[in-house]
Amino acid sequence: MKLQKVNLADAFASFSDPWSPKVAGDINAMQIKLAKFDGKFDWHHHEQEDELFLVVKGKMRMGLRSGDIDLDEGEMIIVPHGVEHCPEALTDECHVLMLEPNTTLNTGNVITEKTVNNLDRL
Repeated sequence: MKLQKVNLADAFASFSDPWSPKVAGDINAMQIKLAKFDGKFDWHHHEQEDELFLVVKGKMRMGLRSGDIDLDEGEMIIVPHGVEHCPEALTDECHVLMLEPNTTLNTGNVITEKTVNNLDRL
């Protein structure tokens, strides 16, 4: 296997569709996914998978039933499995790197128009 680096700015510039995660790499049974957030997502949870969200550009809010948490560039949050959450971009466009198991469906326990079953790879 050939090792290669990933430039995050170039990777984010390579796609424009919001709420459609792209696979940037694999680590064992985990995937690094990049997504552009625009507006508010759907409330959902994941039965088995924990998720890490790292804000690369912009600002986001992680809606939680227990109280919202705002994140700036360079900040991250880990949402444990079973916790209902609703990501939201607080800037026109928010670039987010996610680390989660490769089994994770972006809309978790709900199916909506934002559900992406087959992720594109960068």
